[in-house]
Order: sequence, then structure tokens, then C-alpha cells
Amino acid sequence: MTASRARSWSSCRSILRDRNGASESLAGLVLDGCPNFGRVNASSAALAAISGLGFGLSLIVAIGAQNAFVLRQGIRREHVLPVVAVCITSDVILMTLGVAGFGTIMNSAPMIMTIAKYAGAAFLLGYAFLAAKRAFSASGLSAGGGAPIALGAAIATCLAVTWLNPHAYLDTVVLLGSFASTYATPDRWFLTAGAIAGSLIWFISLGFGARLLAPVFAKPKAWKVLDSVIALVMTGLAVGLLVN
Repeated sequence: MTASRARSWSSCRSILRDRNGASESLAGLVLDGCPNFGRVNASSAALAAISGLGFGLSLIVAIGAQNAFVLRQGIRREHVLPVVAVCITSDVILMTLGVAGFGTIMNSAPMIMTIAKYAGAAFLLGYAFLAAKRAFSASGLSAGGGAPIALGAAIATCLAVTWLNPHAYLDTVVLLGSFASTYATPDRWFLTAGAIAGSLIWFISLGFGARLLAPVFAKPKAWKVLDSVIALVMTGLAVGLLVN
């Protein structure tokens, strides 16, 4: 575009202020030589994506039922890829719902969160019991020992620790959705992409990087400590859900 056709930002803003009603359109500004209106601003999109990456990681990187299960499967090298895929896919769905405005619906229907709270607490207590049972068991306390978990059971457990956990909805749907609502429509989806990238990076690193800890967990005592910590964390999360 030539200099005579291209307008400065201040000139474009003046045109936008001077127009009223339906005639005040971005399409009209583009025709008037203001091509940047209505287009994605690269720097703004990049900042939104980086913000989404940081915000997403801050929500995901914490000791919880989902991360504990992924860590355990990674150390045992059992069905790591399917488990990681379930976690990432679940995050993509929940994050997209949050940015699309589903969090507002959840806030207006507290019964949904109440049901999820009690269902999640019951599951977490059950998971804590199984972890405690493993911690005090004499068998199944090595990375290569114990009965391997079936693929279907691994996927079902992963789905349960994700979708029966109310914190997953609060974090990825409500909090991320509220945070994304402060961004303009194009940028909020770049923010979502950044958050999804954070989920991708974290679960791949956790699932496939956990095998590096296998030498540490070659000793039964290490598994006792891990399962004891998992039992305590799950119990704490369950109590927190019921109290709050």
C-alpha cells in the first residue's frame, strides 16, 4: 500500500470516532486505508499466548490426584502415552469450554459443583485408601514388580482423577475462563493455545520424564514413601472439598 493510501493510527481512530451507528465499522476503516483494524496484532497475540502458557502451568503444576497418577504410571512405565493423551485431551476440552463461557453457566448452577464436590471427595478418599494399602503392603513396591494395571483400568482411573475432581473445573473452566474474558476475542484464543501448550509440555515431561526416577524407586522404601504421600495428599484434597 502506498503512503497516500495508508493512514496513521491516529487518523484511523479519528475516523472511528467521527462515524456513528452502523456506518462505524471496521470494514469501513479497512476500505479507508486502515488495514490493521480487524487483523491480529502479532505482538499482542504473542503476549496473550505467553500469558496463557504461564497461567496454564501455574494451574497444572501442583501435587494432585491427576499428577500423582501420571507420576506413578511414568515411574512404572505402564501405558504412559495413553494416560498422558487422556490428560492433555481433557485439558483441551475443559480449557476450551472455559474460554467459550461455560464457566459462567457453572457459576449460575451451583448444584453442578455440589454434585461434583461429593463425588470427587468420595473418589479421592477411595484412591487415598488404595494408596495407603499399597504403602503398607509387602508386594508391588518396585517399578517392575507387582501386578501391572490393565490399559482400560489405567484410562478409567485417569478419567476419574480428572473429571471427578472439582478443582479441575474451577481451575481450567472458571479461573481460566474468567482470565481469558479480559482479553479481546482474537487474543483470548491465543491465550487458550498457550494454556494448552503448557498442559502439553507438563504432562509429556511428567509422564515420560518420571522414568528417570526409576533407579530411586528401585527400593521398596521409596514406593512406601510415595504412596504414603499420595494417600495424605488425596485425603487432604477430599477433606478440603468437603469443608469448603
